[in-house]
Amino acid sequence: MFPSPSRYDTMEYRRCGRSGLKLPALSLGLWHNFGAKDDEANARDMVLRSFDAGITHFDLANNYGPPPGGAEETFGRILRKELAPHRDELIISTKAGYHMWAGPYGDGGSRKYLLASLEQSLKRLGLDHVDIFYSHRPDQDTPLEETMGALIHAVRSGKALYVGISSYDADSTRHAAEILRGEGVPLLIHQPVFNLFDRWVEHGLSRVLEEEGIGCIPFSPLAQGVLAGRYLGGIAGDSRAGKPGGFLRPEHIKEEQHRRVQALSDIAASRGQSLAQMSIAWLAAKPFVTSVLIGASRWSQIEDNLGAIGNTTFSHDELGAIDAACSL
Repeated sequence: MFPSPSRYDTMEYRRCGRSGLKLPALSLGLWHNFGAKDDEANARDMVLRSFDAGITHFDLANNYGPPPGGAEETFGRILRKELAPHRDELIISTKAGYHMWAGPYGDGGSRKYLLASLEQSLKRLGLDHVDIFYSHRPDQDTPLEETMGALIHAVRSGKALYVGISSYDADSTRHAAEILRGEGVPLLIHQPVFNLFDRWVEHGLSRVLEEEGIGCIPFSPLAQGVLAGRYLGGIAGDSRAGKPGGFLRPEHIKEEQHRRVQALSDIAASRGQSLAQMSIAWLAAKPFVTSVLIGASRWSQIEDNLGAIGNTTFSHDELGAIDAACSL
């Protein structure tokens, strides 16, 4: 299999904070649909077609599956069989922070857990290093200096090229950046949940990211499919809300969301975009956003999302209408 020779012709690549690293405007997250119980042929199709479209960044975590570790194993097989010759064209990230194994050392932000998890992730992926290693969440029971010290060790040992954090608030982000900078290991990137319905990032964190020169890669840009209009006609069995035990449950889909989604869909149509495309474009237009982390269950969804990149300019009136629709 040979990748498309035109794979870099249409994708936009953006500098991550004040680093020398550029990321594609869209990155592919493997949070869902890459576990052992999912269709690996479909997972392979999404990864390879994404690479052909210029998506060079693939985002994982130790607990992505199911079972935990399943997504890293799936991606590792695709990498070995198909993408190994192109490893240096890829940005591969993984994380640790949530529960992974039994006992007191399989969760949280301790040095023991983070570094043990990184070693396990590398084995599942079949790699000697990842490009970005994240602290997946803040741990109030572990000193921040210890958690950041583990990230520093990951870089100095050659197991990660860069480090990031996810879901840290503004104050913790600034403190983390100060600790890392003091040891000569810059904080490359922050991965927060951020979308039209969840804008907490703009209430302090975005300013810290800009001041500290940290990149931003929002996850859940479509609010688990809600901002793709996925649930306007009900909850399908193969959707995230329809799968038992999922992160998004049917009771999370509320009536006011339907009103907001319908109003936003009308605005998107006036722009010549799908609702998903407009939702992603709204994020990509933010000056502090480096890349938008999308998820998908099939290639057609990724293909639709790629259409967002060509139209990320919003008029004052459009932004006002979007804000009004989100408040319905």
